[in-house]
Amino acid sequence: MRKGGAAAAVTGNPSGKISLCFETKPLVATLIAVTLVMAIWNLQPYYENLLSSTRPCSAAANASLVADHRASHSSSSEKKLSTTNTNTNTNRNRDPNKRLFQAYGNAASLFVQMGAYRGGTRTFAIVGLASKPLHVFGRPWYKCEWISNNPSSSNLKAKAFKMLPDWGYGRVYTVVVVNCTFPLNPNHDNTGGKLMLYAYYGDSPKRYEKILALEELPGSYDDSNYRPPFKYDYLYCGSSLYGNLSATRIREWMAYHAWFFGPTSHFVFHDAGGVAPEVLAALDPWVRAGRVTLQDIRAQSEFDGYYYNQFLVVNDCLHRYRLAANWTFYFDVDEYIYLPDGNTLESVLNEFSNYTQFTIEQNPMSSKLCLNDSTLDYSRQWGFEKLLFRESRTGIRRDRKYAIQAKNAYSTGVHMSENVVGKTLHNTETKIRYYHYHNSITVDGEPCREFLPVSAKKNVTWIDKLPYVYDENMKKLVDTVKLFEQKTIGSVQM
Repeated sequence: MRKGGAAAAVTGNPSGKISLCFETKPLVATLIAVTLVMAIWNLQPYYENLLSSTRPCSAAANASLVADHRASHSSSSEKKLSTTNTNTNTNRNRDPNKRLFQAYGNAASLFVQMGAYRGGTRTFAIVGLASKPLHVFGRPWYKCEWISNNPSSSNLKAKAFKMLPDWGYGRVYTVVVVNCTFPLNPNHDNTGGKLMLYAYYGDSPKRYEKILALEELPGSYDDSNYRPPFKYDYLYCGSSLYGNLSATRIREWMAYHAWFFGPTSHFVFHDAGGVAPEVLAALDPWVRAGRVTLQDIRAQSEFDGYYYNQFLVVNDCLHRYRLAANWTFYFDVDEYIYLPDGNTLESVLNEFSNYTQFTIEQNPMSSKLCLNDSTLDYSRQWGFEKLLFRESRTGIRRDRKYAIQAKNAYSTGVHMSENVVGKTLHNTETKIRYYHYHNSITVDGEPCREFLPVSAKKNVTWIDKLPYVYDENMKKLVDTVKLFEQKTIGSVQM
């Protein structure tokens, strides 16, 4: 039945069958031809080398290639393969055993500049980030050059000295401070010029990046800017502000320290994402009064450094304002500087004037313990007015913050500097301290969350295996600070 059916199909339409054959055969032939061409094309290097071994005219060239490989390779198999080209799209004579490494994308940068500043008549500082692995495992280095605007003046070069002030805390990036000291003032004729930084990838001087670090306009150099008296007595350099900050706590901190440091002080804050509109509203009256500078550093988030790049920030602040104040203070916005036993800030710093820096020990305060006193309306009180319980362990090492005469410092850290000219003083507890309200700055709403009986004023209270004692030193100052705020910037609604 199958044969009969097939025959009937052919007999019934012989012209259609013949037409189908004529249409199919050219298509099949074309596909076969294309396939053969592609196969021959891909095998072309093999046939070329196979044929070259039988051609007398190519024998000398092939013998030369083999001889070259005998001089550099010991394996006979490598010698044979050396005449075979595996990449016809690039270089037919390339050694197939010489591997190429193709790089794609971006890794950590060689240098990321944040700022560059003149630090005196002959010295400059360039502050930035660099690849941490490169500095841990490699040997990058720097060189400086001054290109004068005066065509008759020759360029000056100086070997740069680099510092890594974050002491290994960096992540993908580490902080680098480059000091450039020239033998004389490169802009001595005040015609202006450019400070160029050469950043080298390693020992070889052939691989480097040329960076325009700083430019001075003609007539802009003023020698008096680099000698006392300075503009301020005291300068505050704040670390990166990030997270969900309490505008109320910022308002209280600012009012207290504006009072504490007095009218010849200035405060520099760095917004790394923590200055929400409410926080900005708390700082704005002080900005308008000329007491605060707020810098937007949110772009630092693109570069993975330690704690929102706070080492970078404090070093930039150090050099940006190096010759702006007699003393520069470094501490956080949940910390309050305090002078015990009737000391004044002026008398303390006069006593410390022979030191380049001094460190300050903390009084650690609870950020949630308050007195259970029904006569008090805590919602109307300031944070340091009601958080009055101090953790009282002794004989342990606590974090310290510090102040520095910035004119004698080349770089700095979060808790102190190790790159200074001069002495450092640590035994300062009887002269100056600071109260630390840890974690209080991010508490949304009322900080009083646990209450102790009034009897806790005279007793040691153990909470979570830690001893707490009542300490009202800061509370005694709050009325003075509130009155100062009212007189200085007027009524504040929070």
